[in-house]
Amino acid sequence: MATGDAIEETGMLLREGGGFVLQRDLGGRWPLDLSRMPVDLIGKRVRIVGVETAAGRIDVDGVRAA
Repeated sequence: MATGDAIEETGMLLREGGGFVLQRDLGGRWPLDLSRMPVDLIGKRVRIVGVETAAGRIDVDGVRAA
């Protein structure tokens, strides 16, 4: 995966420190840049759509319950 690649992934949305991460269904974790605080989805399985902006960091365009 490279910077600028489109991402569509499912996993568990978790709060970590002052931000959010996606615990991926396929294994691993991605730090997320979110434009809104999806408080109602924390700790739940979600689907994210976004773009990789840096090595392993995702700028999320959309997040919804999976």
